[in-house]
Amino acid sequence: MPENSQAARDNVAARRAGSAVDTAAGQILDLIRVRQLNVGDVLPTERELSEITGASRNTVREALRTIRTYGLIEPKPRVGAVLADGQSIAVQNFFAAHMDVSRSSFADIQRFRRIIEVGIGDHIVLNATSEQIEALDAINARIVDSRSIEEAAENDFNFHMALIGLADNRMLTDMYSFLSPVILRIMTIGKEMRPVLADTRAAHGEIIAALRARDRLAYAYLMSRHLDFALRFLPEEPASQT
Repeated sequence: MPENSQAARDNVAARRAGSAVDTAAGQILDLIRVRQLNVGDVLPTERELSEITGASRNTVREALRTIRTYGLIEPKPRVGAVLADGQSIAVQNFFAAHMDVSRSSFADIQRFRRIIEVGIGDHIVLNATSEQIEALDAINARIVDSRSIEEAAENDFNFHMALIGLADNRMLTDMYSFLSPVILRIMTIGKEMRPVLADTRAAHGEIIAALRARDRLAYAYLMSRHLDFALRFLPEEPASQT
């Protein structure tokens, strides 16, 4: 089947591209360690990093974008990428986010998220303004405009982060910020296995509709269903050998 063959080739190419980006990112991190760069130090340019790593400019650019997601570097106009504050924590987050996510750990995280994101429903329903709910809808709309799986995961996370913000609880906001590498990794895995962004937007849209209707039961049901839905896209863990 030509279509199936092309799809298979596309999947292989996508996996190779992801592997090349991960490899380049690891090489850039090694370079930072070897050169003992400090906060505020400027990284080599994309062209220089391409020569050092042997990767294409596009691959280097994606690798830098990935590293920036985890807070290790930040862009500065007319300067380039510089090492950001808290780099040791950022490096830990980067490597933690690239570890394999087992089904059991995924389920634990989703259960934790359900406790929080369902639990804040009463507060949001009672206190969120119409303007805040419309702003949430605008964030949700960005998901279908995502140009990559990573950007889609980031837009998905931004929706849930904005939802957490409506709880008006700084501790919750800080906690979700701290967990962002792990949650982003989970969202990325889900979108790699089922890249249907319209479905994510629709699920979020139902949650928003429940908030507009000030329907606490509908919100709790829809949020629980949304968080549980992703479980089906992770492979079953092998049975333990006895």
